[in-house]
Amino acid sequence: MTALFFEDLSVGQSAELTRTVDEKAIQGFADVSGDHNPVHLDEAFAATTQFKTRIAHGMLSAAFISALIAGKLPGPGAIYLGQSLSFKRPVKIGDEVVVTATITALDAEKARATLATVCTVNGKAVIEGEALIMVPRKGG
Repeated sequence: MTALFFEDLSVGQSAELTRTVDEKAIQGFADVSGDHNPVHLDEAFAATTQFKTRIAHGMLSAAFISALIAGKLPGPGAIYLGQSLSFKRPVKIGDEVVVTATITALDAEKARATLATVCTVNGKAVIEGEALIMVPRKGG
């Protein structure tokens, strides 16, 4: 992982990450978060819902945004200050989630970046939001 410093960033810069949601990820997220909602874990229960099948935790897909920010844009050392999320569609087991973050604003005085964040499945948005990130400066 290569860290970008505030001075390396520009408006319009973006990065992408792809993750496939599988059974292990859903079970692991349930265990770590304590969210054992049966719509995520019980196929018989999920079949009775509007989704007709199990869906991933919304926050699991949102966590992929965090992975992108921590790993690519701006990378190691970045600190989340805020994140808005709007959940648009469910993510199902086996879905490939494509996460994109694009810098929309930079605050040089505070070394902060605002990023438009979106997760898509098959080209359709499943999450849209905005992140505010504190970015390390060169030389500390």
